[in-house]
Amino acid sequence: MDFEPAYRSLLMNGELEARVAAAYLRLAACDICPRQCRADRLGGELGECRTGRRARVSSYGPHHGEEDPLRGTRGSGTIFFACCNLGCVFCQNAEISQVGAGQEVEAQALAAIMLELQDDGCHNINLVSPTHVVPQILAALSIAAHAGLELPIVYNSGGYDALDTLALLDGVVDIYMPDMKYADAEIARKYSGVPDYPQFNRAAVREMQRQVGDLWMDEAGIARRGLLVRHLLLPGGLAGTEQVLRFLAQEISPQVYLNLMDQYRPAYQAGRYPELDRPVTRSEYQQALELARSIGLKRLDQRFRRW
Repeated sequence: MDFEPAYRSLLMNGELEARVAAAYLRLAACDICPRQCRADRLGGELGECRTGRRARVSSYGPHHGEEDPLRGTRGSGTIFFACCNLGCVFCQNAEISQVGAGQEVEAQALAAIMLELQDDGCHNINLVSPTHVVPQILAALSIAAHAGLELPIVYNSGGYDALDTLALLDGVVDIYMPDMKYADAEIARKYSGVPDYPQFNRAAVREMQRQVGDLWMDEAGIARRGLLVRHLLLPGGLAGTEQVLRFLAQEISPQVYLNLMDQYRPAYQAGRYPELDRPVTRSEYQQALELARSIGLKRLDQRFRRW
């Protein structure tokens, strides 16, 4: 194939296996995500993410609903991990992220899933909600790569990622796709249960950009490497959209690939919060688009428009 994913070079010199070992050591007093709950996940304790030693997979398969550069013509090979290190009250996948619906898998089984998705013709391996299971992913990737996996790896996270963990993924992940959910720490605490989301989120996005740069695609328009950011508008500007957009334009890159999403709808526990109990309006979305363009963001994905 013309493109070789980043992790292949780490596989050849033994570095990938070293990353696996380093990552698993951190599960003994878990500090994999910014919560740093220190649970002994190797010993069977559950972390704040409600996950122990094994990753839990909810579902997997070719996904044709992702952004165009990821889904292409054959779909993005998504693996949905159960549980999450965030507790978003409006989560549209709460059965997976909060309830934890799924099945525990060993690294060999997870590697087999990756290889099956490659055999299905998917353009990439899209790891959805991977933050809390990075060690398990690295172990599975090492097995799969030795068995012939050659697809780009997409790290599709909620954006609440620790720099020490991202360091383990440097040279492993080809495409980072984080959320930028909030600009305000108190809003993040209220709706997602973490008090320091903007601090860690911005640091993580900076590091992701440093590792992989702006998103680039092959001649067929399929993403091969780079950063793709998602920002979900919330009613009444609660997500701090203007601050997020200015951060991206001024501190990341005017060429950052941004999916400015309008599909918010009240779900899970959002009905308990009157300010969240309505969809985003067309006017709110159009204002956000105009702002993004006015501050110099060049690459806006609008495929999810409801209007």
